[in-house]
Amino acid sequence: MSRLDLSKQFIPVRIAVLTVSDSRSFANDTSGDILAGRIEAAGHVLADRAIEPDDAGLIAGRLSGWIADPQIDVVVSTGGTGVTGRDVTPEAYARVLEKQIEGFGELFRMLSYQKIGTSTIQSRAIAGVANGTYLFALPGSTGAARDGWDDILVWQLDSRHSPCNFVELMPRLKEHLTS
Repeated sequence: MSRLDLSKQFIPVRIAVLTVSDSRSFANDTSGDILAGRIEAAGHVLADRAIEPDDAGLIAGRLSGWIADPQIDVVVSTGGTGVTGRDVTPEAYARVLEKQIEGFGELFRMLSYQKIGTSTIQSRAIAGVANGTYLFALPGSTGAARDGWDDILVWQLDSRHSPCNFVELMPRLKEHLTS
């Protein structure tokens, strides 16, 4: 259930979109297009967008650059979360994450199960935090990009969502670095 407290101020966040694929380009990146369009329609800032091949080192490098960039609050990736030999996005995320948000993958698969049944078990969608930046990895299908945004991220990245949301926690994400 999603609830917005309209007495609270909406705070736009700066979001980078990463498509992980050996075959996509900006001309045919439909999942990246869906995410970029929904990010901007929700009132957030599309801070950057890139495509990386299914290579854990390149993916981790891109993520590390965005994590270090103070102009990026959130990274949403699409692709590379399956179980084939080339699917290495979760492994790349593991290289950079400080904390995992286990509930994201669990919730994504629960919601996905309602639409695609047991096929959702093939998804290794994950999320976490690194250096105060949220990172979310979604499967590469357009349906997964749409569902991940519409059913989870649009709400958790809205500062008005109650009873709680990721945006209100942003000022506290680096507490461990200042102690």
